[in-house]
Amino acid sequence: MNKKNIAKILSFRYMLMATVLIILAGGLLLLPKHQKQEGITSETLLSHAISNERYISTDQISHKIINGDPSFILVDVRDEKSYQTYSLPNAINIPLPELFKDAHLEYINQDQFDVVFFSNDNFHADQAWLLCDRLGFKNLRVLQGGLNTWFTTIINPSIPSEDQPLEDFERYKTRKAASMYFGVTYPDQDIDNNLTVPKPTPKKIITVQKKKKRVAEGGC
Repeated sequence: MNKKNIAKILSFRYMLMATVLIILAGGLLLLPKHQKQEGITSETLLSHAISNERYISTDQISHKIINGDPSFILVDVRDEKSYQTYSLPNAINIPLPELFKDAHLEYINQDQFDVVFFSNDNFHADQAWLLCDRLGFKNLRVLQGGLNTWFTTIINPSIPSEDQPLEDFERYKTRKAASMYFGVTYPDQDIDNNLTVPKPTPKKIITVQKKKKRVAEGGC
């Protein structure tokens, strides 16, 4: 299968996924008020669902990980077996069906960090984002393209052709250095004097302060 066909398949899949999100969000508009959960309004959810602002690129996440940025939490929403096989550094595993367990809420419903959901592509991460956004949780992001895009851009970046612009070569240089940081070796890495490989940063210890529960109004 050539790259053009693969691109068409991926494009169709993401369009289908976007359609599902819009239908889900739009469907909430039709629910009776007593059936709606607490959180943002259905109209706001719909506007969020069709926006791309929730996405963060693999290059941005790579930069944050390498520089030890303490402002975010990576949440792998795949099953535990997939998480144990491969995941991003310092990511915590909260499988999608277990998203709202009490032990997990302190990570996804807090005000200290940005929460970045990811899965193999966008599909399950988008579902996690939609569910949490519906409840009014803040600072939610989705890794664009998921681990599939992570591998094709950061772990195994494509070498640009000679006719591509200079910025593509600079991007490739940055991605190659990042891939070496994440453990990829190259035959020429010992003689590539123009490539600066970042030094490993210590593992991030995530300590989240639980939100205080609101005191019920009224009483005797």
